Amino acid sequence: MLISCPDAPGIVAAVSKFLFDHGANIIQSDQYSMNPDGGMFFMRVEFDLPQLSSRLPEMEADFSAVAEQFQMEWYISDVSRRKKLAIFVSKEDHCLVELLWQWQAGDLDAEIGLVVSNHPDMKDYVESFGIPYHHIPVTPDTKKEAEKRQLEVIGEDIDVIILARYMQIISPTFIEHYRNRIINIHHSFLPAFVGGKPYAQAYDRGVKLIGATAHYVTEELDGGPIIEQDVGRVSHRDDVPELKRIGRTIERVVLARAVKWHVEDRILVHENKTVVFN
Repeated sequence: MLISCPDAPGIVAAVSKFLFDHGANIIQSDQYSMNPDGGMFFMRVEFDLPQLSSRLPEMEADFSAVAEQFQMEWYISDVSRRKKLAIFVSKEDHCLVELLWQWQAGDLDAEIGLVVSNHPDMKDYVESFGIPYHHIPVTPDTKKEAEKRQLEVIGEDIDVIILARYMQIISPTFIEHYRNRIINIHHSFLPAFVGGKPYAQAYDRGVKLIGATAHYVTEELDGGPIIEQDVGRVSHRDDVPELKRIGRTIERVVLARAVKWHVEDRILVHENKTVVFN
């Protein structure tokens, strides 16, 4: 159960009592208050309840009274239903390969429904995992038609879209279909070095740290709520190819963490920030 609401006394008690009254056993509970005096309150509760799938509609109906009392935005996720992912990729494969490896190893508890690419390069590799691969070319003149085709192949049962170095800007119309459900990896420690050739920019500036940022996609380019970031130390001895090599490792790890936290329902979005119970 994930909850966002204005902070007030009694929220934890009300949620705990509700779950107890319905026979649930709380496994883990995390909460965070932005400001106890008039700020926002966030809560994530893992609980065990036999036959949850069949009882979920009744629980949701019963909880509405508690939610109304505290002005909550909330939902209950049944972890027995694995989230279904669509991965978008262009030519660079390192982030895609990391996700496929973690999925194959059982470390990513989700289903990869399909891979969509504007290039055919990784078709054979992806299909070797038994995952459908859709090559949909994108040009400035065909972008609208390409996005329409992408939505068609995705269908209605995809929970989250992963941009694993997909080098195309997503339109506002597309974003609206998947608000806070499109995760991008940005090859820079935002907000520095935005735009093209970030590693060349970093090299020219003689930086000592490079990094990567995973964030939700919004209409503001590379400006959505940040989920995870990491950095690596570099020196004057590292040329642009070496910076890219180090950067690729950081990108893979950061994106994989963000995807894992999303599919495990560990992220709450408030305005342009995230609360991540990791």
